Amino acid sequence: MLSKEQRQRLIQDIITRESISTQAELVERLRADGIAVTQATVSRDINELRLVRLPVGKGRHRYALAHVQSELDLSDEIARLFQNFVHDIDHGENILVLNTAEGHASGVALILDRLRRDDIVGTLAGENTILLVARTTADAEALVEELHELMMG
Repeated sequence: MLSKEQRQRLIQDIITRESISTQAELVERLRADGIAVTQATVSRDINELRLVRLPVGKGRHRYALAHVQSELDLSDEIARLFQNFVHDIDHGENILVLNTAEGHASGVALILDRLRRDDIVGTLAGENTILLVARTTADAEALVEELHELMMG
């Protein structure tokens, strides 16, 4: 059985190589590879991966990876994610713990990783919790304030 992260990587690979138009097609494709999934699971994966549907002509569409184009896009995206999915932020010393809506921790952590900030050593995500390691205790305190502002809008 694949982990959620492995399944989502496989979905990214499939939609990069093949024209997949619907969630049902993606479920069938994954099942053909021996991956037991439900349409609800695929729907959540599509949402977390921020896949987009692109027109391919004659009323047909295909799923594709959404690409964050600029630092401004990244800032907008992280603000949106924090307002919609981050419920709580706490810290001890240089470790932050962010609680998210169920199933959204990996998406939020991915965006935090893409920031490539010197004050963030790295992140580790579960289903609804992110462990963020700040470089110093002072960095952690500043991050808590900054991320809390993002969460509150």
